[in-house]
Amino acid sequence: MQFDSISAFFNMGGYAFYVWLSYGVTALSLGGLIISSLGRKRKVLTEIAKQAGREQRLKQIRTSEVKGG
Repeated sequence: MQFDSISAFFNMGGYAFYVWLSYGVTALSLGGLIISSLGRKRKVLTEIAKQAGREQRLKQIRTSEVKGG
């Protein structure tokens, strides 16, 4: 589809509201998905680090009990 001018392009043959609204909704949805995914990734990595710390402390306690017990 060719447009005669830049204003005709932005008008989208009378369907500009629907076309640009769909682009906007898509961009917002993808942006929200990216932000949400990054937040969850950070949360999961924090939980993994906490779990690893707990396991390390338990391992130290068990080895000290075996040596001292």
